[in-house]
Amino acid sequence: MLKWIIPAGLFLLAVPVACQQLTWESAMAAGQQAAQQGNYAEAERIFLVAVQKAEEFGPQDRRVAVSLSQLAQVYAGQGKHVEAEPVYLQALSIYQAVHGENHPDVAATLNNLGVLHRMYGQYAQAEPLLTRALAIKEKLLGPDHPDVALSLVNLAQLRVSQGQPDRAEPLYRRALIIREHALGQSHPEVARTLEDLANVLKKLGRKEEALALEMRARELRAARS
Repeated sequence: MLKWIIPAGLFLLAVPVACQQLTWESAMAAGQQAAQQGNYAEAERIFLVAVQKAEEFGPQDRRVAVSLSQLAQVYAGQGKHVEAEPVYLQALSIYQAVHGENHPDVAATLNNLGVLHRMYGQYAQAEPLLTRALAIKEKLLGPDHPDVALSLVNLAQLRVSQGQPDRAEPLYRRALIIREHALGQSHPEVARTLEDLANVLKKLGRKEEALALEMRARELRAARS
């Protein structure tokens, strides 16, 4: 895997001096708070500091990868694909060095990279990343874990984007079964998966089946309101 390095000097130019006084823990907390509030520009500045602070523990420390992952998510949230991709790749390289090839952190980063490529229409790059993330999760967590359902949905979304609703259908159906069993019949993710599956069925010309799923999703949402 090609490793991308962000020059440390860029951090000092990108962030205020006050931010540089934060500890790694406080920088991570502040960055997450800013991101949750939708203040991505502020979150970006703070996570740059968090990466710098994490590197004080060593360039291959897991905290560096955690900080990079958060920074990449903020880049992605701002539509900065060019900036996000190498940061995700650097985080992935560190996670693999620390944990090996099969670890939840590795799977999560592969998944995020795959989603990033899908969002920008880079389907050939997205597919192996999402497929590998799914395989790791199945191996580590078992076939019926909610995180497996998330990967199935991401792969299904890729199939839809590729114009392959017939290949998306079984993925959504499997994700639906997992979420129903693991999260409960009334969980919002179940309703969302029903709607996604209904959209696929519409593309396949199976409107009656789609309407039945949409009705069920509406009933679930109404029951929770």
